[in-house]
Amino acid sequence: MWKIFRVTVLVLLLIGVSAMTWFDRITSTSWQNTLWVGLFPLNGDGSEATEQYVRSLTVADFASIETFFAGEAPRFGVSVTRPVRVELYPSPRSAPPMLAPHAGYLATAWWSLKVRWFAHRAADIPGRAPSKIRVFVVYHDPAIEEHVPHSLGLQKGLVGVVHAFADKQMRGENNIIIAHETLHTLGATDKYDPESGAPLYPEGYAEPDRAPRFPQAKAEIMAGRLAVSATEQEMPQDLRDVIVGPATAREIGWSRR
Repeated sequence: MWKIFRVTVLVLLLIGVSAMTWFDRITSTSWQNTLWVGLFPLNGDGSEATEQYVRSLTVADFASIETFFAGEAPRFGVSVTRPVRVELYPSPRSAPPMLAPHAGYLATAWWSLKVRWFAHRAADIPGRAPSKIRVFVVYHDPAIEEHVPHSLGLQKGLVGVVHAFADKQMRGENNIIIAHETLHTLGATDKYDPESGAPLYPEGYAEPDRAPRFPQAKAEIMAGRLAVSATEQEMPQDLRDVIVGPATAREIGWSRR
C-alpha cells in the first residue's frame, strides 16, 4: 500500500511539473503581453573588482536588450509595444549550480533540476514582483579569468545562467549573450556549428541571400557570430549588430512561416 502511495505521489508530481512546463511555454511565447525578464547579477570570482562592478550595475546597463527585442519583434508582426521588460534584482546569496564540462545526459538532467530549484528559491525577493524568466548573470574579472564557462538557457523552468565579464567595455557583448540565453528559454535553438563555432548556413546568417555572401553585415542572434568569410567569424560588439532570423522567430512564436 505504501509503495502504491509513493508511486501515485510521484506520478502526480510529474504531471504537475509537465503541466507547469506546458503553461510556461504557452504563456511565454504568446506575445500578447510584455514578457518580464529578471536579471540577477553575481560575483563569480570573489574578487573586489568584480564585486564593485556588480554593485555599480543599474537597469540602464541592460537597456539595449529591451531595445533589441522592441526593434526586432515588429518585423514579424508582433504588435505588443514592449515585447520584453528587463528588471534588475538583488544578487543571490549563492551561485547557481555549475554544469560539469562534457556532462552526459543524466548529469545534465540532474543539473537542470538543481538549477530550477535554485532559481525558485533565489528569485523569491520579498517586496518584488516575480519575473517570468530568471537569468543569473555571473560576472568574472577579465584580469583574472581570460575565459569563462559556457552560458546556458533552459526552456523548462525559464531559467538562464550567463557567464559574463565584469568590464564596462564588454557590456555590449555581455548583453548579446544575455539576449541569446533568454531566447533559449523561449525555445530558440543554436544556429552555429558546435565544433567550429561557425554560423550554420542559411539559418545562422542574417542575410543568407546576400551577394556576395561575405562579409555579412550583421549576425543572427542564435548563431552568435558574424561571418566575415567562409572560414572567419567575428563576435559582434553590440546588439545593434544582431538580428533575429526567420528560423528563430518561428521557434519563439513570432512567426509561423
